[in-house]
Amino acid sequence: MKNTIAFFGILFFLVSCNKGNKISLDDYLKLSDDQKRSTEFAVEGIELKDPELEVSLFASEPMMSNPTNMDIDDKGRVWICEAYNYRNELNPRNPYKKAGDRILILEDTNRDGKADKSKVFYQGEDINAALGISVQEDKVIVSVSPYVYVFKDTNHDDVADSKEILFQGIGGKQHDHGMHSFTFGPDGKYYFNYGNAGQGLKDNKGNAIKDDLGRIVNGDGKPYREGMVYRCDQDGKNVEILAWNFRNNYEVAVNSYGTMWQSDNDDDGNRSTRINYVMDYGNYGYKDEISGADWRVRRTNLEDSVYKQHWHLNDPGVVPNFLQTYAGSPTGILVYEGDLLPKKYKNQIIHCDAGPNVLRAYSIKKDGAGYEGEIIPILDGSKRDQWFRPSDVTVAPDGSLFVSDWYDPGVGGHAMGDTLKGRIYRIAPKGVNYSIPKFNYNTVEGAINALKNANLHVRAKAWNALNKMGAKAEKALLDLYNGDDQLLKARSLWLLSKIPNKAKHYINLALNDKNEDIVAQAIKISRQNTFDLVSEYKKASSHSSIQVKRELAIAIRHKKLPEIWNTLTKSYDGKDRWYLEALGISADNDWDIMLKNWKIENANTAYTIKANQDILWRARHSESLEDLAKVINNVSITEKPKFYRAFDFNESNKKNEILLDLLSKSKDSDEKVLIFRHFDSKSIMKNPKFLSVLPSVVPTIKDTLDYIDIVDRYQLAVESKKLNSFVFGQTSRKVFEEAIKTLMKFDGLKRFESIVSNGTEKDALLAIEKFGFSDTPLVTEYLIKIFSNKKLPISYRKEAMKAMNGWESEEKLWSLVKANKVDESVMPEAKEILTRTWHSDIRVAATNMFEKLNPSAAVDVKSLISQKGNSKAGYEIFKMYCTSCHKVNAEGVDFGPGLSQIGKKLSKEGLYNAILYPSEGISFGYEGSILKLKDGTEAQGIVTSKTENEYLLKYPGSASIVKIKRNEVKELIEIKESLMPKFQLKNKEYIDLVSYLETLK
Repeated sequence: MKNTIAFFGILFFLVSCNKGNKISLDDYLKLSDDQKRSTEFAVEGIELKDPELEVSLFASEPMMSNPTNMDIDDKGRVWICEAYNYRNELNPRNPYKKAGDRILILEDTNRDGKADKSKVFYQGEDINAALGISVQEDKVIVSVSPYVYVFKDTNHDDVADSKEILFQGIGGKQHDHGMHSFTFGPDGKYYFNYGNAGQGLKDNKGNAIKDDLGRIVNGDGKPYREGMVYRCDQDGKNVEILAWNFRNNYEVAVNSYGTMWQSDNDDDGNRSTRINYVMDYGNYGYKDEISGADWRVRRTNLEDSVYKQHWHLNDPGVVPNFLQTYAGSPTGILVYEGDLLPKKYKNQIIHCDAGPNVLRAYSIKKDGAGYEGEIIPILDGSKRDQWFRPSDVTVAPDGSLFVSDWYDPGVGGHAMGDTLKGRIYRIAPKGVNYSIPKFNYNTVEGAINALKNANLHVRAKAWNALNKMGAKAEKALLDLYNGDDQLLKARSLWLLSKIPNKAKHYINLALNDKNEDIVAQAIKISRQNTFDLVSEYKKASSHSSIQVKRELAIAIRHKKLPEIWNTLTKSYDGKDRWYLEALGISADNDWDIMLKNWKIENANTAYTIKANQDILWRARHSESLEDLAKVINNVSITEKPKFYRAFDFNESNKKNEILLDLLSKSKDSDEKVLIFRHFDSKSIMKNPKFLSVLPSVVPTIKDTLDYIDIVDRYQLAVESKKLNSFVFGQTSRKVFEEAIKTLMKFDGLKRFESIVSNGTEKDALLAIEKFGFSDTPLVTEYLIKIFSNKKLPISYRKEAMKAMNGWESEEKLWSLVKANKVDESVMPEAKEILTRTWHSDIRVAATNMFEKLNPSAAVDVKSLISQKGNSKAGYEIFKMYCTSCHKVNAEGVDFGPGLSQIGKKLSKEGLYNAILYPSEGISFGYEGSILKLKDGTEAQGIVTSKTENEYLLKYPGSASIVKIKRNEVKELIEIKESLMPKFQLKNKEYIDLVSYLETLK
């Protein structure tokens, strides 16, 4: 015992002055959970991956807790948004501060590298769980949907004196996918974004923001949808929408040239998290551009992996991903432009990912008109302390990095396991103490010096000071421009272009620069001015740099300059998707104008050369379908799906006619299926030519799901016999579920009833099992007749009861049990269903009825955490309870979030909380809904997409997508409780289950 005390005494001494790991992983794991969670061992919980750096604890509880976002001012003070009241309305276990959440200022007054002073800048319920803070010269911008507030400290006592609304009308109150932080750009504008809960934006007077063509910017898909990126002036005016169709783009980072970068989260558990280079006006593919359907909906030219399918990367009009980071919960991001850290970090992205407990850098290398990169690890808590949840990263005035740590067993999803802890870390080269330079913004020399700083707050103050000085600062800025440092050259160029009457001069100067980045920047600057630069644009269209041409293509968007566009198309090589999308963005809304001369010039090669075929694939013009048909006639069968998919993005009253012509020329059965999937199903059924071909095409369809889709689309009841064979001959649940749904549209339950009444016992039991998966009122009523009929064999009755395990059928079964209308002979099966149902209210009541348990009895998570389980036994429990709605790799049903790497995302505590309190951590996109239909029935499940005409719904326990027409829906009600049941297992079962889930990494 004495030796143990001595061991931990030595550890305490080591960590008390620790700036990196001093103890081994084995010794760290010997610490108690309380020791691991303590601030004394905070740094020990994080593995520093770069031996040139050191990490130290700058601030922690009780000084502050739960930091969601942070900024650092020119005094080196750290400003944070606290979120003690995070999602309290959904998490009643959490305590609540009536005074509201806080904006704190943390300061190291004695310069020992640790915060020793904390001051409350503002506190109130109006900023509960704010997700963004940006400290500007005379104001603090706080993002907390549905508002963006501007706080001002007029008497300079570090306490807010006023609060105004900058923007409003943003969806996602207290939501991770709402409005995020504002970033000061090198052009003196603010850049900001929101995730796909945002939906739209209004100014401080409540007026909807409109784009340059006068279209209201909201989430209706015309053309904007899901997460979006914006830019505005410092007073909130001149708002521009810059990119859209992200899921949860957490922050936007802008480098000195004006290039934007973001991270984006996937639908949880699908290993599709990404980093994006944000090309201006780009669509980033989270939802189908036209229909709004999600990535799970089958489509022509479907990508070959989930992480590509997730972002519709094979669709025309979708900008590629810069980097795939797979599983994660990405948060804060920046571009490091300081000199303190090693050179490998200069001009690179630095990014927090709270899910896998990491801070990373991403190298940026040009790749055609886009970029490619590699991951450079910096901090990693996954092997030591999975409570490390980096929420933001910021550069201090001395060039060091500061990382805020939400510090929690879980991350996001509206859940929080710990309300009291939170940390701020500093990362710097070894031996470099925290120091704050002095700044003087009142002189040209002082402001120029400040403009060189790595900290955005310092640069913003310098930018505003120099911009106000105008011509007085011109010489100094020009000296900076003519220097060797290209970043400083870029920063000075923005300011030189703002000097009255000098913009065109400096744009022209930069257009002739040797550095392609400066030339591209000059074109960006030109977009913020109204004078004519057509001659300059014509000259730039022949520039040798494809990156310059990309910017030029974007610059002429909506300017109707077909000659320049035509010149730019000559540089497309048939491979560079980034450049192809830039050309598409360039021609937006003007395709007919842009293509007119292009088609004349390329008359002999438009349909035969790959580069030209790609341009027509991307095009959206009045003759798109005719051109696509000509391309299709000139490509191989393996390439045809790509061009047939493009039919979905173009409207024409000639669509059926063009497809019929293609059908008549095709000799390939696979191509005929492609064509059949793109007809307008209603109008084509009146076409005699189509009807004559239909019988010969359907039998040739090779893919089973394609076959069912065609049979369903054209209501081919004559195919019922073959559909029936799929029901009983297929092991794929998706296949036989789709076959059953289509069969029932033709003849209701006639086939099912016939098999039960006249078939063999084996066939009857199989029919009961398979039809039961459909969980429709029609099937449910027939199952009740079966298990209630004492004249039928008991095997039939028991199987019918087992089949009552759907969302709707379980509700019906519970009402029968309560009314004492279920016979004892099948009650054991009913008990099994109702005590494991996904209906939490039914499960608790049924468990209490059958087993006389106390449903309110709390499980002591602390006692469970300390015990070691059997992962093999846990796998069996997982199969029994979880695979009906979750997938691990290829096993299970894609209903709830995927769990293939859940052990990497959640700590042991987080796993227990997710199982025991599912309603407190509902992953966004997996909330339940009730659709009340006009015929009096209801549908309940997860609405995966809302298209213009349909709701796409997933039922609990099913991976199939059900389409419900909007005109059939009377009301949509969001369910606040999780669709995941609160399981009542034995303690040993909980321990084993969590032991198995921990292995999923």
